Amino acid sequence: MNMSSQQTAVTDRTVQNSLSFLQRLLSGYHPRNFVVRLWDGTRWIAEPGQPERFTLVLRHPGAVRKMFWPPTELAMGEAYIYDDFDIEGEIEAIFPLADYLVNGRHNGASPSLRNIWCLLKLPSGGSSHVGRQAARLTGKRHSIERDRMAVTYHYDVPNAFYKLWLDQRMIYSCAYFATPDDDLDTAQERKLDYICRKLRLRPGQRLLDIGCGWGGLVIYAAQRYGIEAVGITLSRQQAELANERIHEAGLDDQCSVKVCDYRLLDEPEGYDKLVSVGMFEHVGKELLPEYFERAWRLLRPGGVFLNHGIAVNATEPVQHKPTFSDRYVFPDGELLPISATLEKAEKRGFEVRDVESLREHYALTLHHWVRRLEDRHDEARKAVDEVTYRVWRLFMSGSAYEFRVGRNNIYQTLLVKPVNGDSGLPLTRADWYA
Repeated sequence: MNMSSQQTAVTDRTVQNSLSFLQRLLSGYHPRNFVVRLWDGTRWIAEPGQPERFTLVLRHPGAVRKMFWPPTELAMGEAYIYDDFDIEGEIEAIFPLADYLVNGRHNGASPSLRNIWCLLKLPSGGSSHVGRQAARLTGKRHSIERDRMAVTYHYDVPNAFYKLWLDQRMIYSCAYFATPDDDLDTAQERKLDYICRKLRLRPGQRLLDIGCGWGGLVIYAAQRYGIEAVGITLSRQQAELANERIHEAGLDDQCSVKVCDYRLLDEPEGYDKLVSVGMFEHVGKELLPEYFERAWRLLRPGGVFLNHGIAVNATEPVQHKPTFSDRYVFPDGELLPISATLEKAEKRGFEVRDVESLREHYALTLHHWVRRLEDRHDEARKAVDEVTYRVWRLFMSGSAYEFRVGRNNIYQTLLVKPVNGDSGLPLTRADWYA
């Protein structure tokens, strides 16, 4: 047998071994509504007759081993972002399969000793890890300096990248849909107005936005409700763009955005209203008392605080291994059950006046973001590298699945700093919906 024939034989065996492993691993999974395409062009239709919602593209002979060894979510995520495999078609459709393979949401899919032996016989080579790398944070967890590094890792991706797929106001949080057919700009503006009405903003009041992003809410509130607004963020790039937009809107005398950690903010005059949208996930369980203590100090008596953040379902098991999100998306981020959040708020003295779940709204928002990002793939690659594009595509589509199945939730919690038991609020929520 000549060298060419030997290489062909080795390749054929690797193809067959890869397919045999996948067939055994997926024997109990249904519906198998996908196709696998191997590096040599071989196509395996997982279940003939099923609609083909996505194609799993294995880039090289070592792809299967890179995906499943070690058998963790992180290994599979890294294999995708570094192009050991690709996903063509509806990426959101792959997450029930990922659940089956990684998170134990199945019956008997964990690799048996025989499957592990077959997996480890496969080639071990992989793609080079060129492009965005995992976060490497130093210092004490949730210290001011480390939190700054964590936030910078995620948000100081070029603004041009975010502009490609966010709405025109660049709101990087859950929108508010009247119907599933609403466009993203409409739903995000509705969310901003809904927050302002929940806060019951009035002309001349002072508003603090903790974790203000690119300033969309402070600008909207100043324009529509005539208030004075201050926003804080840990991202210098966000603050610079936010202040440019404030200046362009002619609102320099009404609002501003500055780079500041909420723990370092000390303003004796205080604020009538506080809002935090999409920042709470970075606080951490240990710092919840300090977070609510700082909010209490900054809020004037009779003031209202709207805290908008993602929560994990209390029945979900605690993750002890590093996740893909820990390494590549939100390092040091912590999702807590809503019960833990409310307990700490009440212990500081806040009265909980309203808690609203927007879970379905976030699934819709993420679906919009993923489609918009995919539609502008070529432009995204000019703003960032391919790995960064894949990180956002993967985590946003995965998050949509987590919200859709109820593993994660998103709550708007309205807290009041009462005066001698008087909340100062009307008897009904009628004005929110007027």
